[in-house]
Amino acid sequence: MRVAVIDREKCKPEECNKECFRFCPMVRTGKEAVRFEEGKPVISEALCSGCGICVKKCPFGAVRVVKLPDELEGECAHRYGVNGFKLFRLPLPVEGKVVGLLGQNGTGKTTALRILAGELKPNLGDVLGMTSIEEVAKRFRGTVLYKHFMALKAGRLKTILKPQYISKVVEGLEGTAGQILQEWDERGEARRLAKSLELEGVLNRDVKKLSGGELQRLLIAACLCKEADLYIFDEPSSHLDVRQRIKAAREIRKIAQEGKKVLVAEHDLAVLDYLSDYIHIFYGVPGVYGIVSQPYGTGVGINKYLLGYLKEENVRFRDKPVLFHEKTPERPEAGEVLLSWSRMVKRYEGFELVVEGGNLKVGEVIGVLGPNGIGKTTFAKIIAGVEKPDEGEEPERKAKISYKPQYLVSDIPGTVREALASLRVSIGEWEESTIIKPFGLDSLLDKEIRELSGGELQRLAIAMCLLREADVYVLDEPSAFLDVEERLAMARAIRKTVEMKRKAAIVVEHDVCAQDFIADRIMVFSGEPGRKGHAHKPVSMREGMNAFLKDVGITFRRDPTTRRPRVNKEGSKLDRYQKSIGQYYYVD
Repeated sequence: MRVAVIDREKCKPEECNKECFRFCPMVRTGKEAVRFEEGKPVISEALCSGCGICVKKCPFGAVRVVKLPDELEGECAHRYGVNGFKLFRLPLPVEGKVVGLLGQNGTGKTTALRILAGELKPNLGDVLGMTSIEEVAKRFRGTVLYKHFMALKAGRLKTILKPQYISKVVEGLEGTAGQILQEWDERGEARRLAKSLELEGVLNRDVKKLSGGELQRLLIAACLCKEADLYIFDEPSSHLDVRQRIKAAREIRKIAQEGKKVLVAEHDLAVLDYLSDYIHIFYGVPGVYGIVSQPYGTGVGINKYLLGYLKEENVRFRDKPVLFHEKTPERPEAGEVLLSWSRMVKRYEGFELVVEGGNLKVGEVIGVLGPNGIGKTTFAKIIAGVEKPDEGEEPERKAKISYKPQYLVSDIPGTVREALASLRVSIGEWEESTIIKPFGLDSLLDKEIRELSGGELQRLAIAMCLLREADVYVLDEPSAFLDVEERLAMARAIRKTVEMKRKAAIVVEHDVCAQDFIADRIMVFSGEPGRKGHAHKPVSMREGMNAFLKDVGITFRRDPTTRRPRVNKEGSKLDRYQKSIGQYYYVD
């Protein structure tokens, strides 16, 4: 069923002639497919034919036509108001297993988690909210969800949810990190988890003064300290480096091995693969509707998501499959040197960074890996000319540099269109197809920058960095706030820009799958976070990744179908074999 949907944030009926209403063919028949309530348009899904006339007439690009899955109408789990987002089906928690949720932002993962946590009562599509919990349970009769909702109603099911937006949680917390852990510790695990998740150094610090990564680890530890039947984690890897992500994943898996049910929504494919036993894929139209697939084994589920086709449900949700290129870890030698640097030292109060000499060549991307607080951002700033070394010469630059910083400023006037126009560059067909459309900026052109979400602001910053006239692109943590689709679009855009335009790039990134897709060589940072860092010279992918993964304590293999990197389960036969021969980054 094709119907028009309206983005109410973009819609400005007071500034137009309401042409979406005046030109609707249904008006001539005396029926109102579009009506106005409290000054805002409401579309009747029963009357709208999806002709698309209103799409062309709307001056703000607020209307679009989508295909709603009317065959799933009887499976609607929840709807947010008239013309609001609809979620079809729900994921199934499994006792003693970690169930992962994989999909784009805006397809209902957080909604599903809140429903299963008991924070949001599903209305089965009844926007008046008249649905009882008995009706909800009856809808899912014959599945584990029947017992789930009946247990929630009776108060027999205890759940704990680590939310997606951790900054909102801290507003309701008082005291030090140690006090929070002690208050939440119902299982006697506070001390062990503080050590395992590297929180011992911040236990005496006020919770409101913690960094994003410290707060994320504190909330994960606090949730794991609670006694519950169902543990839910919404994007637990945000703000964490690779080592911290793996440590958090190990602790989450431990709680499942104790027989508990665990649900995790995660965008880092390597972490999700390492963490989960089963996968539910979320697909649909972001902000309009989301559909929950049947459960798949982790490897099969992630591959189906990348390939974009669910054979069992006869659904294709991606035009082209995402395949990681079959490449040897050592690529052919790149072109001439664009940028070089000698040994440098940078000091701050209580911290020192030592950088070994290196260079960057035409046609290559150098990936930067290492813990948080080890100096990666400082190195990026020195390369970009934002900071100067205290010892050694500044990097020798033979080319223009475009820099995307780690922390972005959103409180600036103007629209996305005006920001792109300020670059004073020609945006042709190549830029449109490689950057603008894959990043979804074509639908954000008239949106104020200060109104952008974290993910939208990140996509704009990456696009502006890659669109500038430059020879070297320096991007600091470009995958932050991005979902899987957006991370893949970001990786492809960087790779294509470097290869097609014969440029070069330095990318600081914690997502190992993204680094594997983007990088030709690797710079590994080691040392003691917050005190001293050592930036090793760029080396081949095999040498750099092998050293980095050995330090983290995990091994990788390549998936035979999509060629994506996969983390071996700890203690598995392949994991033990690769560690015994010292091949942490695939096997020759």
